[in-house]
Amino acid sequence: MKILLTGINGQLGHQLQPHLTKIGEVTAVGRENLDLANPNAISQLIDEIKPEIIVNAAAYTAVDKSENEPELAHAVNGVAPSIMATEAKKLGATLIHVSTDYVFDGSKSTPYTETDPTNPLGIYGQSKLAGEEAIRNSGANHIIIRTAWVYGVYGKGNFVKTMLRLGKDREELRVVYDQVGSPTWTGNLAEAIAQIIPYLKEEIYGTYHYTNSGAISWYDFAVAIFEEAKQIGFPLQIKQVVPITTAEYPTPAKRPAFSVLNSGKISKVLGTHSAYWRDSLRQMLKELAA
Repeated sequence: MKILLTGINGQLGHQLQPHLTKIGEVTAVGRENLDLANPNAISQLIDEIKPEIIVNAAAYTAVDKSENEPELAHAVNGVAPSIMATEAKKLGATLIHVSTDYVFDGSKSTPYTETDPTNPLGIYGQSKLAGEEAIRNSGANHIIIRTAWVYGVYGKGNFVKTMLRLGKDREELRVVYDQVGSPTWTGNLAEAIAQIIPYLKEEIYGTYHYTNSGAISWYDFAVAIFEEAKQIGFPLQIKQVVPITTAEYPTPAKRPAFSVLNSGKISKVLGTHSAYWRDSLRQMLKELAA
């Protein structure tokens, strides 16, 4: 089975590659050999490889920066997946695409299901939603997996790595407590994506939610990161995490206040529930320490 994996140098792509190599012959590409803002380059590569499965783990993920770079965000998150879907349709291939909780506005107080109405608050969410809609409209066989609050050992930066970096030099940090979601470790997410591949058939194509289980605020997450990291022996100066409101920490992009996703649908397909967020955090920190 020929598999094309995009975003190999990102935190998810890096973690996905070893899982996918157990399933088939993987061509993994990153920004240096595939510019997702170049539609012709995408078509050309897919035509060359003729994959049976395309796993798109690449994205423009700079949420705040996207407010100033809407064209680039839409090119990578909206147009590129559309081209992948068009090419997949031509080949009779399946596209597995990773999307985000930011397609929702966060006004609910119960976990979002796949059929809940979308209403992104910023450019990043809008660009990701455009990608989703293009894939659905293409007629290609596809799986869209929305996830949230993703972190991992690999890739440049994420909330966990940022907290560890800041906590090394500072005694106090201020973190918002009025945004609630489910942290998701790339180790679990990569495994779920690989596990769904053997099930690929018409009845299961569509949109799914996958996150680690449990819901917390960014403040709770920061506190847990420091508690777990101290036990493992990370060098930390941090003494106090201060809870603040979103209003006290203004950012260029608005974020959903509540973006917990209901992962029940994918659990039925995989026959297993996702791991609890804190167990996964502990596992990731141990890998990072090693």
